[in-house]
Amino acid sequence: MNKVVLIGRLTKDPELKFTTTGIAVTTFTLAVNRRYKREGQAEADFIPIVVWGKQAESTANYMKKGKLIGISGRIETRSYEAKDGTRKYVTEVIAEETQFIEWSSKAETEAAIPNDLTYQENEDIPF
Repeated sequence: MNKVVLIGRLTKDPELKFTTTGIAVTTFTLAVNRRYKREGQAEADFIPIVVWGKQAESTANYMKKGKLIGISGRIETRSYEAKDGTRKYVTEVIAEETQFIEWSSKAETEAAIPNDLTYQENEDIPF
């Protein structure tokens, strides 16, 4: 069985690309806190994540550096030959499901809503 479930924060904005056949692929690194701390210092693992298809586009459009996200998927390993001729090995999580836990801060949300659409607490509701 190969199943991974992670919750963590993006270390930078997700990077969206498209394959030659037009399929979206987004990559990012997820900082996942470890359960135990050493001498009061929090420790984290930095895990490379790959998301494909519509989920890739949504992740790139709605998630930003520092936001909390949940990932469910599988671990894959692969290797390739680098430009210098050496063999490189990569281990990454292929996300099969993403959950946006933290979309944006209140300030970002309010800034995105035009003034004429905000509801004032003391206004009468028109229905």
